[in-house]
Amino acid sequence: MSQDNRFAFIAEWYDPNASLFRRFELLYYPKDGSVEMYDVKNHRTFLKRTKYDGLHLEDLFIGNKVTVFSRHLSLVDYGDQYTARKLGSRKERTLALIKPDAGPRIGELIDIIINAGFTITKAKMMVLSRKEAMDFYVDHQSRPFYNELLQFITSGSIVAMEILGDDAVSKWKMLLGPANSGVAQTEAPDSIRATFGIDGIRNAAHGPDSIASAAQELELFFPSGGGRGPANSAKFINCTCCIIKPHAVNEGLPGKIIKAILDEGFEISALQMFNLERATVEEFYEIYKGVVAEYTEIARHLRPGTLRALFGKNKIQNAVHCTDLPEDGLLEVQYFFKILDN
Repeated sequence: MSQDNRFAFIAEWYDPNASLFRRFELLYYPKDGSVEMYDVKNHRTFLKRTKYDGLHLEDLFIGNKVTVFSRHLSLVDYGDQYTARKLGSRKERTLALIKPDAGPRIGELIDIIINAGFTITKAKMMVLSRKEAMDFYVDHQSRPFYNELLQFITSGSIVAMEILGDDAVSKWKMLLGPANSGVAQTEAPDSIRATFGIDGIRNAAHGPDSIASAAQELELFFPSGGGRGPANSAKFINCTCCIIKPHAVNEGLPGKIIKAILDEGFEISALQMFNLERATVEEFYEIYKGVVAEYTEIARHLRPGTLRALFGKNKIQNAVHCTDLPEDGLLEVQYFFKILDN
């Protein structure tokens, strides 16, 4: 079989039963969209070549997480020179931080990020402690507005995101525009800070200046060594749980759904992106077994303005899950923001 018909990657999968990472060679055949997996350690085929619609060529780059038959795989390296040469890209990760002043505009900002071609790979709403804020603004210590900066960034929730894209660091900086919103309105009137910012401190969002500072700042919010990072912002009172489902995330709908929720007068008190293993999902859905029918088709006709009518496709791919019973609201929120976040 000729080389140009397939791409090879080294992928890691965390096996929760054995508590260890397993390595696979993942082969992708663009011609028919089929995949094949080979167990590196045991030198044997793990998955025979099978057609799989959930994986696309644009998903295949180092650092990305892909899902193959409900297994979450991290692509850690190219499997051969050919793939490295053909698909070796300028993909970078950077930090996109939504500041407290832009809380009501989270949906629109996420939409802008997605429409600019970025992939959001991690997201978490947090409240920073003064110490965490000082670590974050360590380079600004000598600035006259340092204290005001600390006070502002700790005054409410922020949303930290790891975003991925070609030349992400400079592209995100360009999208943000000049740090001072007033200057941005003159020099880059279409930029985020011109549109959503007020001044030099309340300027809606932040992005690192270089690849090195992006790595450093991402480490603060999403520590790689299994550390905790800043606490999530969940309040656990008067709450219900909304889950944006994978198909809606993949179709770039989170910003629109979040905007719709905020437009209805809800406050989003906690937000986080999770990759769920099958066992976790079964545990979560345990209480719904045989009880709930999902009503997407009916929703379109009876309640055309609802989230499921607007963004859902069918019974399973109905865009969002929401808590059914008032007494389950807190339990579901705790499941994600207490149990899973730990």
